Amino acid sequence: MSPYFAEFIGAALLILLGDGVVANCVLNKNKGFNGGWIVIAFGWAMAVFVGVFVAASSSGAHLNPAVTLALALTGKFAWCSVPFYIMAQIAGAMTGAFLVWVSYRKHFDATEDTGAKLGIFCTAPAIRSYTDNLLTEIIATFVLVFGVLFIVAPDVGLGALDAIPVAFLVLAIGLSLGGATGYAINPARDLGPRIMHALLPIPGKGSSDWKYSWIPVLGPILGAILAAIVYCVVI
Repeated sequence: MSPYFAEFIGAALLILLGDGVVANCVLNKNKGFNGGWIVIAFGWAMAVFVGVFVAASSSGAHLNPAVTLALALTGKFAWCSVPFYIMAQIAGAMTGAFLVWVSYRKHFDATEDTGAKLGIFCTAPAIRSYTDNLLTEIIATFVLVFGVLFIVAPDVGLGALDAIPVAFLVLAIGLSLGGATGYAINPARDLGPRIMHALLPIPGKGSSDWKYSWIPVLGPILGAILAAIVYCVVI
C-alpha cells in the first residue's frame, strides 16, 4: 500500500470499530445496549490496535493529525507529507463513520435520543466549559503523543508490534481521562465523523454541535505541540 492509502485504511478501521462500539452500547435494540464505559474504552483501544497493526508497515500508522504533527516537529517525519497524511486520515475517518451508520442504520431509526446518536460520531463534554474542556483535551493528547514519541522507531513510525503498547496507552487515557470530554485526542477522529453526522440522513439526529467542534481539533493540536516540545527538551 502507499502510505497515504494505508493512513486512509487505518483511520477507517479505527473509526469503524471505535464508533461501532459506541453504537453497539447506546443505540436501542442492540445486543450490546447499555454496555457501559468500560466496554467503550476497551473497544476504542482494540480499534486503535487494529488500525495501527494494519497501517504500520506502509505508513508508520499515525492515524491522527496530532501524531503526524508531533513526529514532524521532532524530526521523525517529513513536513512535505504532513498535509497528505492529514487529508487521508480525515477521509478515512469519514468513511469509517459512514460504515458504522450502514451497519446500524435500523438501530439509528429505532433510537430517539439525539445525544446518543451524535455521541457515536463525535465527542461532547460531560460539563460544557470551553476552557476546561480544551485543557482536558490538551492534557489527554499530551499523554498520548508523549507516550507515542517514546514508542516509535526513529525515522520509521509505529511498527506492527507497537500496536500493542499504543492500544494500552489509549485504554489508559480512556479509563483515566476520558470521562470529561469523551477523549477525542485526535482531530480527524472527531471532525471526520462529525461531518458525516451532518451529511447522513439520520432521522431525528439533531444538531452536529459545531459550536463545540473546535475543542477536539485545537486541543489535540496544542497537546501534540506541547508533547513534542517537552520530548525534545527531555531527549
